[in-house]
Amino acid sequence: MTVNATFPDYLEALISLALDKGLFNTRPESLEEILDRLPHDRIVDCCNESSLGKHLPAALYVHWCAVESLSLPLRLYEACARSLLDELDGATLVKFSLEHPKLSYLAYPEFDSEPHPVLHSSIRVNLHHRSVDRRTYQITENPPVLHRKETFVTPDYPGYEDFVGLTKQEERLGLLDKRRHIGTLAGWEKCLRETGVEIRDYTVVRRCDSEGNPVKPKIDRHRAAIVRHDLSRPVKLALQTGLLPPEKSFFDYGCGYGGDVQRIAQQGIVSHGWDPYYAPENPIKAADVVNLGYVINVIEEPAERREALIKAWELTQEVLVVSAQVAIRDRDAEQLAYGDGVVTRRRTFQKYYEQEELKAYIDSVLGVDAIPLGLGVYAVFRDIDRGEQFRLSRFRSRATTPRIRVSVKQFEEHREILEPLMQFYSDRGRLPRGDELNEQTEILEVFGSFRRAFRVVLWATDESDWYDIAERRRQELLIYLALTKFRHLPRFGQLDRTLQYDIRAFFGSYKQALAAADLMLFSVGDLSRLSTLCNNSPIGQRSKRGLVVHISAFEDLDPLLRIYEGCASRTIGRMEETTLIQFHTQRPKISYLFCPDFDENPHPIVRRILQIDLKKLDVTYYDFTYYKNPLVLHKKEEFVTPDYPFYNKFKRLTEQEEKWGLLDDLEKIRRQPQWIACLNEHCAELQGHRVYWQKDADPYRKKLVISKRRRLSNRVRRENLDNSSQDRA
Repeated sequence: MTVNATFPDYLEALISLALDKGLFNTRPESLEEILDRLPHDRIVDCCNESSLGKHLPAALYVHWCAVESLSLPLRLYEACARSLLDELDGATLVKFSLEHPKLSYLAYPEFDSEPHPVLHSSIRVNLHHRSVDRRTYQITENPPVLHRKETFVTPDYPGYEDFVGLTKQEERLGLLDKRRHIGTLAGWEKCLRETGVEIRDYTVVRRCDSEGNPVKPKIDRHRAAIVRHDLSRPVKLALQTGLLPPEKSFFDYGCGYGGDVQRIAQQGIVSHGWDPYYAPENPIKAADVVNLGYVINVIEEPAERREALIKAWELTQEVLVVSAQVAIRDRDAEQLAYGDGVVTRRRTFQKYYEQEELKAYIDSVLGVDAIPLGLGVYAVFRDIDRGEQFRLSRFRSRATTPRIRVSVKQFEEHREILEPLMQFYSDRGRLPRGDELNEQTEILEVFGSFRRAFRVVLWATDESDWYDIAERRRQELLIYLALTKFRHLPRFGQLDRTLQYDIRAFFGSYKQALAAADLMLFSVGDLSRLSTLCNNSPIGQRSKRGLVVHISAFEDLDPLLRIYEGCASRTIGRMEETTLIQFHTQRPKISYLFCPDFDENPHPIVRRILQIDLKKLDVTYYDFTYYKNPLVLHKKEEFVTPDYPFYNKFKRLTEQEEKWGLLDDLEKIRRQPQWIACLNEHCAELQGHRVYWQKDADPYRKKLVISKRRRLSNRVRRENLDNSSQDRA
């Protein structure tokens, strides 16, 4: 069929314009041919580059009247979708999907008359299958609702200034910060009620009491300050992760009693702080690292809360550390619901964020991609490249330079200048490019190229060790790229130059690297495959519930399991005192376990558990500190790798306990009281990592235990003999 015979006039006109602009070399003969010349990747690029429309992670939305102002490929793409429809049913917005070759027409009939119109119907066109799906929302109790109407239209649209003015008012009050909760009518109305406001025409009006006064309880913010005897969690994490080295300056915005300021200064770091109640006279200073520690959760006014976050960011020269309360620990306390938080009995306000909500709030206010440091603690980097390097470093394991195995004269003569090259390869898994290596001049003068120099290194070491390092770095880069898919994916040119070199060295191209990452990410969604990986893992303790590994062994796990855990920690962050990580195989969950005396106690108690539901990103916290029936660990050597410092001691204890018959039924002895009963039943006691007879053991019971152990030993011996005979046969 020909274009002239089948295509509408508007599509024919666009094709003619496309020919004039050089988009097509020859006139296409069919809709399929046009779409083949407009691949979805190109449409995604055009959407990302568009200065018009509302940009969301998965789509670009534009008003119907603004379509003609879009780039030619997008106009042609929309015309192709429209050619598959008989009518548009009063479409108001056009949605370009960034994930699939789909385009939707959304009907908001009250777009012009209502500040926040609701969706009445939608038409979704699948340009790959040439299918059309229609849906109505008029009978839905909780339809989607629109915000920021000015983003959908052009500045000359009637009412544009009213749209802009309303959005500015709502931003000042923080009404638009909860993007996850206000996308539907019920969520939006709840947000307005909790904030104590309503929308009249295009003005935000505060609800008042019978006398016309705003309803607002008395809040004593300064009572929320805590006298600490150690560094706060956010500042500790900043030190532990290397964000606050000695040469940097530190400023605590909202420092309370100033404990962090004093303790950081004692470490030789230039440190200052300011607080509106306890230190109002102190100067407010810019610094390399700024801490906004548990401030935004004690400010009851959303606009002021937002202003505090922005002010702290303005003071930040390198890294801002933001923290807030993320869970209400005492749900039975007498608390008065107010705004989007609670007023406590001490007349302090507390805003308790959901984990994902806290990150979304920081990101939306500052226009950044906050990186979790721990539960309720995020880092925001001024330099995007440095932020990406920090994010990537969290997936990198430590690799030691392979030891010298053979004495090679040329290597020994130039060992000093070759060591920086060896260290670089250990860090990156590849040879340097360009001017990446500071010591390159001397190396190139002696050897002519990095490749020739490294050949000498290979002669003196085991080549397989270097291969293992390169493969590990490749897998770690894949993990980083796979988890990047959950946020805005940068273009190759936006990546740090070193990261670009890594991608080219390991995958050849960015496209191939992303394809490999996609395959890994797709596999993570298969719970049965993850279950198989857990069951077959050479590292960790396996049970019907899943796989549990020590934090020190995490980097040695299969990359898919590391991505599985990364799906939780990418947004929420790990519990910083994590001892063990549990991979659940029956449901998509990750648990972080804290066992403070793992090394010293032969059978340590699980004191705390942080559990994350990967479907809902819900966080459940358990504290077993005063629990009478806590979980107890057995066979500790299974949680760690053979190079763990106490591996042999753990293994010897397990072998001894197995001979005693103490570990015959692990399910029965999961809890501490049952484990103690098992020890008493076997007349056993533990001294360190050794099993001994109880000093007051009943002689008769002792004989029964010895007899049982002897029978068990004989049975095992017979089974071994039978197996040996079968092997010889």
